[in-house]
Amino acid sequence: QVQLVESGGGLVQPGESLRLSCAASGITFSRYVMGWFRQAPGKQRELVATSTNGDYTDYAASVKGRFTISRDNAKNTVYLQMNSLKPEDTAVYFCNAQRVGTAQRFWGQGTQVTVSS
Repeated sequence: QVQLVESGGGLVQPGESLRLSCAASGITFSRYVMGWFRQAPGKQRELVATSTNGDYTDYAASVKGRFTISRDNAKNTVYLQMNSLKPEDTAVYFCNAQRVGTAQRFWGQGTQVTVSS
């Protein structure tokens, strides 16, 4: 059974930082592209960042330079370090795992990030 369990969300003020974690089980972690998506109320889910096993990373333009995705294959965990948070970063953040070269993908349950003064 595949599980992606996110943690680390919360309420912070603008300019502060948060680190999200996503622990994966039931998959061969190194064979998956790991990503973070987010969905704000009334908006579509959007890609935030992705990480391949080969250390290639990609970011949405809105978070480039502020967010950093990383992965620890030994711990089957992917992280999202979020710095200089803005109110527009408020959303539910979802962890995603997609098998390389296939359409197989899994989602976590999501963790709420709220940026407000």
